[in-house]
Amino acid sequence: MAANRKVLIVLSDASSFPLYKADGKTVSQDSGYFLMELAKPLQKILDAGCEVTFASPEGKEPTPDPLSVSLAAFAGNYYEKNRELDLIERMKKENGFSRPRNFSEISDDELKTYRGVFIPGGHAPLSDLGDNAELGRILHHFHTSSKPTASLCHGPWAFLSTKYGPSKQFEYAGYKMTSWSDAEENAMETVFRGEIDKVESTLRKEGADMHEGVAKSMGSITFDRELVTGDNPMAANALGDKFLEMMAAT
Repeated sequence: MAANRKVLIVLSDASSFPLYKADGKTVSQDSGYFLMELAKPLQKILDAGCEVTFASPEGKEPTPDPLSVSLAAFAGNYYEKNRELDLIERMKKENGFSRPRNFSEISDDELKTYRGVFIPGGHAPLSDLGDNAELGRILHHFHTSSKPTASLCHGPWAFLSTKYGPSKQFEYAGYKMTSWSDAEENAMETVFRGEIDKVESTLRKEGADMHEGVAKSMGSITFDRELVTGDNPMAANALGDKFLEMMAAT
């Protein structure tokens, strides 16, 4: 990999997402970043010798999705769960994870120093990333510069922010991509007993070429130009590997 090894990691400030109830009310459902969707690619990025910068809309301390820190999320693997929690604690001490950079603090000149951008999932991005103009500006830079861009699960919702950036249009129209599927979200709606914004169908309406299905739900990733995307936590390792491969090639 070339000398420039800086990676920007985009996170949500939200600790919940909107859940639309049958009676017309909207409630806040607890959420945040999904631990393994962040930790697995992050560990690979660090192991490759990259420097990471965390950023969010307002620089608030990121909140983990409660479901993602349960032992069930790790299929009972206590040691893997603790490894990933320990990584986040290390990031708090060494990399400013508790105080992410505010999007607006990152200038266009500073953006030129980054080699790639990574946006993990969890439902939180539904709350504050899709319509953020500053994020739209940031992603506009990575898109127009053809710099590696990685995201999975609900993270691709952030791509909608390009509609509020400099071009005022969805900049990933025609791109093949994968996200948390509508079918998976429908299953979550039965658990939460409410309706949730759909990443797959919303991106498709904007012109994205969505690739979903059994292979994707089992961890297969989608690659198109500067973009690599995945469906759910099972894609985290493959996504991290491809992201590093893409950065090494640029």
